[in-house]
Amino acid sequence: MIILQASDVARRFSGVTFFENISLQVQDKARIALVGRNGAGKSTLLKMLIGEEQPDEGVVSMKKGLRLAYLAQNAGLETDRSVYNEMLEAFSEVIKMETRMRALETKIANATDYESEQYQSLLSEYDQVQYDFNMRNGYGYDATIRAVLHGFGFDETFYDQKVTSLSGGQRTRLAIAKQLLETPDLLILDEPTNHLDMQTLAWLEQYLQNYQGALLIVSHDRYFLDRVVTEVYDMHTGQLDHYSGNYSSFMEQKAQRLLNEQKAYDKQQEEIAKLEDFVNRNIVRASTTKRAQSRRKQLERMERIEAPKNESGVAHITFAANEDSGKEVLQLADVRLGYDLTQILAENVTFNVDKQHAVALVGPNGVGKSTLIKTILGQLPALGGTIKLGANVTVGYYDQEQATLDPKKSVLNSVWDEHPMVSEKDIRSILGSFLFTGEAVEKNVASLSGGERARLLMTKLSMQHDNFLILDEPTNHLDIDSREVLETALNEYNGTIFFVSHDRYFINAVATEVIELSKTGTRFFDGDYNYYLEKTQVKSDSESRAKASFEVDKVVGEPVSVASSQSDLKERQRELRRINRAIAAAETEMEKYGEQLGLVEAQLNDPANGSDLGKLTDLQKELEETQMLLAHAEETWTELSIQLEAFE
Repeated sequence: MIILQASDVARRFSGVTFFENISLQVQDKARIALVGRNGAGKSTLLKMLIGEEQPDEGVVSMKKGLRLAYLAQNAGLETDRSVYNEMLEAFSEVIKMETRMRALETKIANATDYESEQYQSLLSEYDQVQYDFNMRNGYGYDATIRAVLHGFGFDETFYDQKVTSLSGGQRTRLAIAKQLLETPDLLILDEPTNHLDMQTLAWLEQYLQNYQGALLIVSHDRYFLDRVVTEVYDMHTGQLDHYSGNYSSFMEQKAQRLLNEQKAYDKQQEEIAKLEDFVNRNIVRASTTKRAQSRRKQLERMERIEAPKNESGVAHITFAANEDSGKEVLQLADVRLGYDLTQILAENVTFNVDKQHAVALVGPNGVGKSTLIKTILGQLPALGGTIKLGANVTVGYYDQEQATLDPKKSVLNSVWDEHPMVSEKDIRSILGSFLFTGEAVEKNVASLSGGERARLLMTKLSMQHDNFLILDEPTNHLDIDSREVLETALNEYNGTIFFVSHDRYFINAVATEVIELSKTGTRFFDGDYNYYLEKTQVKSDSESRAKASFEVDKVVGEPVSVASSQSDLKERQRELRRINRAIAAAETEMEKYGEQLGLVEAQLNDPANGSDLGKLTDLQKELEETQMLLAHAEETWTELSIQLEAFE
């Protein structure tokens, strides 16, 4: 049954059409993702769906009596109540029922005339209230509140704390928790995974899989979408396309649709060109003019296929190291993290990062992941242990807090001041590849959005050509398309990567190893996030916590597994990274053997060696061996280059 529907809605600003003919349907128990680039119009559409804005054209309708809840991005609770009492508000109607039940019980207990009409009326009302109370989870709401709070990382020590005393991230998590407890018929969530660590995300995924109402979710967390949603609406270039399946399935279908559209367009364009050529050559010839006129009419009647719309607005990110580092890039031994000895976040931190590896650092919020990065960079002192960077290591740093940007500088000067020998034209060209064009390069950093600042930091990082990238939450503020571009850039990078991220899809796509940080130390996992998850059994733990949160009569569908296409994408990107590294190694060998060949040939041609038959024999043998090695390296390079072309 359809519970909410948008039919041919449109939005226009100052006479300019933002989108039109947009239609969307939400069935009861639906699991829908709304995806699209930043600025595509997702938030505007959501505001129409909840009634906050009216469409310029079209109609939004919903089922009578629909209980709808909407949680805006980063919307935290603002209340003077305690944490537990604020959660109780979600059961205010149930608590009123309970109060009425107790009052009826007292009246029934004090009654003396059991045959009277008044007594029978009391019994009838009590039966109805008790039934409604039971149906609304009246006998289990306390356990439900505790389970949901536990799932979001709030133990009993938080229950009596004022909500206003909590951090912004904690208040946002509480807002999601309260919305879940209210169990609306349709829950609309805008970026619900912000501020959630991996354990909480795993718990939330399982909870939402069991949720009895419908879900409409806007999120950049592709791993989350893969596990929760069963249909996707893709908003792009002023239109909305619908797909069945989770996010990975949607990506496959979209790629195939665009390919088919391009083929159909190209085929028709070829046909049009032939018809036009025939008309132009034969329209003036008496013997063929009728056929030419017939072709012209055929062209006029033809229903033209529009060219597939190329979605603009994707940054072109590349990273490349100018020099190689040593094999051992970073070594930590028994490091103690914290701001002082009274605030120790973690100790026994021990691990190595080797050349051209991509290592993800994971762990719960507050354990010290960003602190570890700042300690490695020397911004904070280590409270114990040793940290050693390897030979010839140059570090490029992406700061999630974006504090390395000067808010008073323009976009142009933020880059140009660090590279004064590069021409303004070249700086503008590089900025253009990161979507800073025209007057945008003159904007002050202080006026930039979070996404714009992220792209500016990426611009600066790409121009440094360091061989060791340390990235702290690099996907924050980036839309899905930009995240995918960043993944490709990092997989093609010829240096070493050490990064912190909550984006599990991103970790799967980039990481070759995972290091888990806890208060008591580190654990190493030789694989991606799925491998880490398998070994730590986070999934089974999260499922048991979610099942304890509330009883459901029926699980809504089977849990959506991460599609095989995600695994295929990960393997493809790993293979691409392997090929690029192998090509770089082959090029190094070609250069080395080329130099050796030149030296041997110079000695063979040296008149001083002309009378030394033994030496000439040895040099000739060395020449042949070097030629064989060079030929082998060149053959390997050729084969790898062919493989690389097949990927592109």
